[in-house]
Order: sequence, then structure tokens, then C-alpha cells
Amino acid sequence: MTPGNNGASTPEDDDPFGYLYADGQANGAQPPSGGYGYPNSVNRVRPVGTRQYGAPQGQGAQTAAYGQTAPPQQGAPGQPQGAYGRPNAHYAAPETFPGGPGGPQQPSGHGGGGGRRGPNTKGLLIGAVAVVAAVVIGIAVAMTSSGSDDDKGGDEAGGGTTPTQSESTGPSPSAGDGAEEEAELPSIDAKAMSLGGSASLASDVEGAQSDGGVYADLSQPGASVTWTVDGIPEDGLYTLFAGYSAAGEDQSMTLTVNGKPFGSKLNLGNFAQAKDGDFAKGWTKTYAWPTLNKGTNTITLSCADGDKCNVLLDQFSLKKGQVKD
Repeated sequence: MTPGNNGASTPEDDDPFGYLYADGQANGAQPPSGGYGYPNSVNRVRPVGTRQYGAPQGQGAQTAAYGQTAPPQQGAPGQPQGAYGRPNAHYAAPETFPGGPGGPQQPSGHGGGGGRRGPNTKGLLIGAVAVVAAVVIGIAVAMTSSGSDDDKGGDEAGGGTTPTQSESTGPSPSAGDGAEEEAELPSIDAKAMSLGGSASLASDVEGAQSDGGVYADLSQPGASVTWTVDGIPEDGLYTLFAGYSAAGEDQSMTLTVNGKPFGSKLNLGNFAQAKDGDFAKGWTKTYAWPTLNKGTNTITLSCADGDKCNVLLDQFSLKKGQVKD
């Protein structure tokens, strides 16, 4: 191939730089002024915006000016078709794209109803604040409870140093019904009892707890003492305490409640371990659990046949229920 037109009459066979060579100049090649440098060369320069990129070329091809819309074209199956009146799908100016210079702006998250709403940051913030507040409140409650437990523990540890109201020697105003009933139950000294048979009062043996140290001597057969007690609050079991003195051998006597013998003899043992005849050192107590009626009852201690009666009796007293002291 030599510079110039070899007769192919196609742009591919033209040497665009033929005018630079001597033989090209001899053949009439000229610098470009709308062609490729040779006479009758094909001019492929087109105005900006008139070429349709990606569209079918040749006869019947339609062109669209730069930035203008093009009529819909029948493309190949599966290819997206541009709607009439919209920018060409194959090429459009940068400013026609969303976000481009001068192009349509996307609606913001807080704009009108046509746009997509953004995340609800206000709701998230409120939820986070609520969670933090709940945690703070929980910690405060836990610390308060812990402080209360510590204070309670301190009170319990020091409770033995100061007597409480329930530990005082006098009756408590807030005492329950049981405590009030126990306080109201009567007691009696031997000198206020009814004596029967060979029973006699004396005070020559020291140690009796009754008023004036007076006691009843029940050491002879047939001797008895009877207590008519009033003010029993209700039917039920009670504890009868008897103050007495026994020396040497253990003793036992017959107990009668409301005319009926108690289930067993009243045990009058020598619990003080006093020597025989030393009654001053034999003062002690015993008890029985009789059933009493509400109101008035009679209690009798007697020296019946087969009893051991070498006993000095100084007091009777009652408590509600079955107790031992």
C-alpha cells in the first residue's frame, strides 16, 4: 500500500496522514479540513449529539440530538425499551441523571409522601433513654434494699444489749390475749384455802413462799385442802402448779377436780434432795394438767388411803395450756 487512495473507496483504506509524506502530497493529499486529507475521502465527523450510541446503524436509524428525547425503537428481544418522552436509555447527558448537575433531586427522608422515609431516630433515642433510666432505677432499688438489710442486721446483732418491751418484767400493753389471760388467772395461798380433815396451818418451817410464810400441814391421813377458783375464761386444758416441801422419801397424794379424781396421783417428789425431816430445804414445785370448765371450778388435794402425805403445802396457781413452768 502506498500513500494515497488505492481505489478501495472505503475510509479504512485512506491514510489520514498521507499529506505528511512527499508521495502523498504528490498525489494531492491536503491537511484535514473536513476529511481525512485526500480528495473525495469519506467524512465521518458528525456534530456533537447527533450520534446514537448503541442504537442500530444504517438505513432507518433515527438520531436524537444531545440531551433530547428519542422516539421508542424496536430493539432486540430482552432489551429494555425506553419510554417515549424519557431520555434515551443508551445515552443521556450527565445532568439528566439523578443527583447530577441541574438534574432532578431525590426526595429526602424527611420530605413529602412520595419519598422514602428514613430511620426513626427520634424513637430510637427515646427507647435508649428509657432503657438507661430503667437500669438506673434498678440499681438504686438494689442499693436501697441492701442498705435496709444492713441496718436490720445491725439491729439484730445489738438486740441483746437493750431489753425490748416484750422482755420487760411488767405486762406489755401489746401482749396477746394469751398473755392477758395468763395474767388474770388466779393463785391462792394455803391460809386462804378450805382445810379438811386433819389439815392445819403453821408457819414455823422457814422457806414458804406464801404471805407470812403460812403453809398447810397435810402429813396426817384424811387431811385435805380445797381451792374454789373463779374466773376461768374458757373450757380447756390448764396447768396447776403446787408449791410444797418434801424431805427424804418422795410423796404422792390424790388430786380431785370438780369432784372427779384426776387421772393419776399428784407427784410430790423430793426434787430439792432435802434430807429426811429437813423441810426448810425441801421447798419446790410440781404440776398437773387438769381440764377445767369456764367459770368456777373446785380443786382438792387430799391424803387418801395408800397416799404418801408427809407434805407441807403453801400455794396453788394456774396457767392456761400445758406448760412446765
